[in-house]
Amino acid sequence: MAELAEIWNEWGHLAYLGAFLWSFFEGESFVLMAAALGHATGIVDPWVLLLSVWAGSFLGDQCWFLLGRRFGVRVVRRIPGAEARVARAIDFIERFGAAFILSFRFAYGIRNVASVACGMTTMNYGYFAALNFVAAGVWAASFVAAGWFLAEAFGAHNVGWALGGIGLFVIGGLIYRARAARRRADAASSA
Repeated sequence: MAELAEIWNEWGHLAYLGAFLWSFFEGESFVLMAAALGHATGIVDPWVLLLSVWAGSFLGDQCWFLLGRRFGVRVVRRIPGAEARVARAIDFIERFGAAFILSFRFAYGIRNVASVACGMTTMNYGYFAALNFVAAGVWAASFVAAGWFLAEAFGAHNVGWALGGIGLFVIGGLIYRARAARRRADAASSA
């Protein structure tokens, strides 16, 4: 947290540009920590942070959509493992449509692939942009608010520990799910 405060103090308003760029790609933990810093010290304006990460998230996904539209199939074939992830995302798009677009950025590791996959479908650009704008706003508001309230609940200096604990819990759950799936597959193959 001290490093982030130092960056914000040195960079001033340019730190919001950093938040914009970070959220262009991903950025959940950065947004949480920046919001917690804002609560603890007042050097981060939560409203400017919200607008910065909203814009970054929205424009990042629009960029990925356009890249998927233009280069998707060619690029996906060259990246090991990408075809399966994109195929899974396209399956979700076909099954859930708007609900998928409104929620994919909350599923860890799928955000950029999902936008590329949306671009690879016949989805209308304006339709995606409208839903993406709403989803980016919900994402930004959720993570800024979560960081703010985590600092309130745990204290600003303990937010990193709280995030680490949540991360370990999530990783443990993913490992458990992977092992359970492997056991089911082994049981099915031996039966």
